[in-house]
Amino acid sequence: MKLLMSRMLHSDFKNVLVILVINIFALGLSHAADKDKPNILLVLSDDQSWLHTSISGNKVIKTPAFDRVAKEGVLFNNAFAACPSCTPSRTAILSGQDIWRTEEAGLLMGAIPKELPLFTHILSDNGFHVGYTGKGWAPGNWSYLGLEKEPLIKEYNQRLEKEIAYGIDKRDYTENFKDFLIDRPKDAPFFFWFGSTEPHREYQFGVGEKEAGLNSEDIEVPPFWPDNEIVRQDIMDYYYEIMWYDSHLAGMIYELEQAGELDNTIIIVTSDNGMPFPRAKVNLYDWGTHMPLAIRWGNKVKAGRQVDDLVSLIDLAPTILEAAGLDIPNEITGKSLLPILKSNRNGIVDASRDKIFTALERHTYCRPEGDTYPCRAIRTHEYLYIRNFEADRWATGGPDFISSNKTSHGDVDACPTKAFIIDNEEMLQKYFDWNFGKRPAEELYDVKNDPGQIYNLADNPDYFEIKGGLAEQLISYLKETGDPRIEGKDPWKDYIYHQENGFGSTYNKSLPMHRRTRAKLRPSDHPDNRF
Repeated sequence: MKLLMSRMLHSDFKNVLVILVINIFALGLSHAADKDKPNILLVLSDDQSWLHTSISGNKVIKTPAFDRVAKEGVLFNNAFAACPSCTPSRTAILSGQDIWRTEEAGLLMGAIPKELPLFTHILSDNGFHVGYTGKGWAPGNWSYLGLEKEPLIKEYNQRLEKEIAYGIDKRDYTENFKDFLIDRPKDAPFFFWFGSTEPHREYQFGVGEKEAGLNSEDIEVPPFWPDNEIVRQDIMDYYYEIMWYDSHLAGMIYELEQAGELDNTIIIVTSDNGMPFPRAKVNLYDWGTHMPLAIRWGNKVKAGRQVDDLVSLIDLAPTILEAAGLDIPNEITGKSLLPILKSNRNGIVDASRDKIFTALERHTYCRPEGDTYPCRAIRTHEYLYIRNFEADRWATGGPDFISSNKTSHGDVDACPTKAFIIDNEEMLQKYFDWNFGKRPAEELYDVKNDPGQIYNLADNPDYFEIKGGLAEQLISYLKETGDPRIEGKDPWKDYIYHQENGFGSTYNKSLPMHRRTRAKLRPSDHPDNRF
């Protein structure tokens, strides 16, 4: 200040004044530019397959909030998770990279390499107010490898529900979002991650029928499960939890409207992996990887469109960074969805998006020595080709090894559907084989004529040419993106399974058994929160 005053007393006072005016003007422009940046609300359900929204045509479930985002924005009919397992899928979303490029972060109960760029950190470093409620990057030990900042920067999980069903997360997501908005610095753009823990298990048995009024006769059972009342009840209870989470999405949309921020907020709604049932979650079939996805951005995106391009959730990171006007790291393998969002077209918008790639290494610790079940897949509009690198191993963990979640066939969540098929193996042999049997090195499915993906065509001579072409495309992509598996390497066997960290504070879903309450959907305290 003394130096400035001294200079102002000399003859160059006018020049200094000009410099001051220019600097003040530049600061004003910078501030205005920050105000012009969009906010982002990323909503991630936990274990929801693509079919289970009402706008998708499901006649039983009611998801008015998801439907609103889709109707006022774009519904993606062919969106896929990079991996059908919680932690690696979330890693892929945050990094914009395929899981084989993320080292330990590509495993359940893994850790995040210090050098792995996360779009949330980039946003935070560039003036965005960043936080989350519910389940963030989890389960795992994010700091073990030296990462200094939480993947999602700041946790908002203090507000709790007063009365909930057993199996429903007791955190009040909507109230936590309100706290986040209150903490927001004036005019700062924000990014908020709503990580619902629904419809992850456990479920209060019968809650879908008793409390949501769902009718088991209306349930459509996939062809790879036996169709009976136990399975139908299990599906209805899963639907109930989706409806609960959707009610919180409605509450957050309402809060954005109240704050006058709705149309300047990009709302992205999807899931991390498929439903927690046999042959779904932790599988590269569609029930494990095909995700609901809807994106709304006020008048920046033409409403009411449906897009059929094949897109991956690794595309979200570059989409968000581009929308925020920030550079996209070279490491990112996803491609921004902004050209699709800003198009006015329906159906196929970008013809080059005719395939996606998915992968799995390790979900639970369910094999001796922590062995993984490495597999990779390519999915086109017509076919799904899967390469199982260790076909001698059980895809599910097998009947003899008690897994980290204290069950056999540990890569399948404990549930009534699982128990019924295993308990009746002899009577239900084909269902048991589909859901729990070992698998061949190659699988090929005609997804249009066999939507259940149960008839493997890999050994059918009529499909050898198709199989060969898909295998070639898969191997080419894996080489291009540096998959160690293609080089004959297996670094995953040496990565730590951070069971001691458990789910920690980021995953505390259920109330103790003695505190079960009568299940209720959220009250209609907001105009858009009705069932």
